[in-house]
Amino acid sequence: MSGGEPVLLRDDRDGVRTLTLNRPHRKNAIDAELWDALREALADAGRDRAVRALVVTGAGGAFCSGADISGGLSSVHPLYRMRTLSEIALLLHELPVPTIAKVTGVAVGAGWNLALGCDLVVATPEARFSQIFARRGLSLDLGGSWLLPRLVGLQQAKRLALLAETIGAEEARALGLVTWVVAAEDVDAFVDGLGARLVAGAPIAIAQTKALLNEGADRTLRDALANEARAQGVNFATADVSEAFSAFVEKREPSFDGRWAVPGSGGPDPVNSAAPGAPSVRRP
Repeated sequence: MSGGEPVLLRDDRDGVRTLTLNRPHRKNAIDAELWDALREALADAGRDRAVRALVVTGAGGAFCSGADISGGLSSVHPLYRMRTLSEIALLLHELPVPTIAKVTGVAVGAGWNLALGCDLVVATPEARFSQIFARRGLSLDLGGSWLLPRLVGLQQAKRLALLAETIGAEEARALGLVTWVVAAEDVDAFVDGLGARLVAGAPIAIAQTKALLNEGADRTLRDALANEARAQGVNFATADVSEAFSAFVEKREPSFDGRWAVPGSGGPDPVNSAAPGAPSVRRP
């Protein structure tokens, strides 16, 4: 525990769950307790259908300064420690809801890779980033060896990893490692607005789209087309498609809930039971 408080804070608001790393005295460096709490929190977010978007951030003006090595080397075999990190990286990557990293201050080592594992990254101008592993006699972890080359290309990934340079928010944005740079006084409102926009989306379609984009990095075009066809079949089995057509005709914003609505199941036909005057779309 950190000063009697949990090492990971959770806040739920209007479909957005915010996880805050809460070890500000260590710039939110992740110790064994926080690794475990983060793993459980991500698994829980994946199970909770009320969660429509997830924000990861840090307390006290820092995002995360990486793994906490202040206590020296652990007696636990590194293989077991790395299993926990691998589980966390996969849970974050495969989470069916969109994720946002809100980065203020430092994001270093595993802390930076935690941010890169999110779908979108919002940073303040003061944010600083480093793949610091080489300075510690270590190699990349928490998915960094997979994430970096896909985001910036192999040459820039090698530069960042081998030299362990510290870069600012604007350079990170130029490299494609930060989605937006937002002034510190505006970042909370910006992330709140971004979360609201994601929550307003069709949850099944968003989950399918996120999975398609993630999988597309490692698939041939033929594989990607097959996956797209599968995903659309899932989407057309929800009431959200009918709702989107109705909203278009009625000139209003749609209200999506991801309900299952297969024809013949007692629910509405999401394709051919739209509001009067809506386009009729039939699948072959």
